[in-house]
Amino acid sequence: MSSIKLATWNINSVRLRPKLIEQFVTAENPDILCLQEIKCANEQFPSKFFEKLGYGHIAVHGQKAYHGVATVSKVPIEETTRSFFADKDDARHICTRIADDVEIHNFYIPSGGDEPDRDKNEKFDHKLKFIKDAAAWFKKRKNKRQNKMVLVGDLNIAPLENDVWSHKQLLKVVSHTPIEVEHLGELQASHNWVDLVRTERPEPEKIFSWWSYRSPDWTKNNRGRRLDHIWITPALQDRTHSTKVLTEARGWEKPSDHVPVIARLDV
Repeated sequence: MSSIKLATWNINSVRLRPKLIEQFVTAENPDILCLQEIKCANEQFPSKFFEKLGYGHIAVHGQKAYHGVATVSKVPIEETTRSFFADKDDARHICTRIADDVEIHNFYIPSGGDEPDRDKNEKFDHKLKFIKDAAAWFKKRKNKRQNKMVLVGDLNIAPLENDVWSHKQLLKVVSHTPIEVEHLGELQASHNWVDLVRTERPEPEKIFSWWSYRSPDWTKNNRGRRLDHIWITPALQDRTHSTKVLTEARGWEKPSDHVPVIARLDV
């Protein structure tokens, strides 16, 4: 059994931020990097760039201009599967199986638009249906005590009061509404997922992984949200060592509005 370092990061266009990725890899050297919102088709993914950085194993589920997820790894990927939910293949999930039958599920859950009303906002309805479908999909998996799975990604929901800068002011804002939190809770319960960051750093500590580009100085008002997550199944709970939210990456040159979230895991 060996220790691996796994990171998840909504990169907000993989082809626009090679310097940012190289800076992160130099600083943190993760063994596995799960990216969301890559914004390119499979054939446009910069595989050679990642291979030069040492990531010889690559799995991509992309589409032109929008969405998309990719997992790049220094350790062998033994199997790759891609799934879609809510009857729409918009490149939001990829699963890679590595050694010891550990599955890494890389998700980019829909953002849900601006209005938290599923009757008036088709995007919000799609988001809730997507989460429902994903929860039902995991719930069907048997052997909950034995399945070794990791779920990472931009889940586009900050579930806890201290996952946002102001619980009261964001209760009616998409990403922190009660119905979204309820749906994410169903997904978490679907396979008894463990929220690694909050296990290590429980409330009332405030933790954020996203800050809007609209803020002229994100450090001054610190109006963030914790939208990016790493969950594990109970079968892996005794194999984790530490987690980290790389807040300083939000201040790097031409940053994503999200920062990497990192965990160490024995496999």
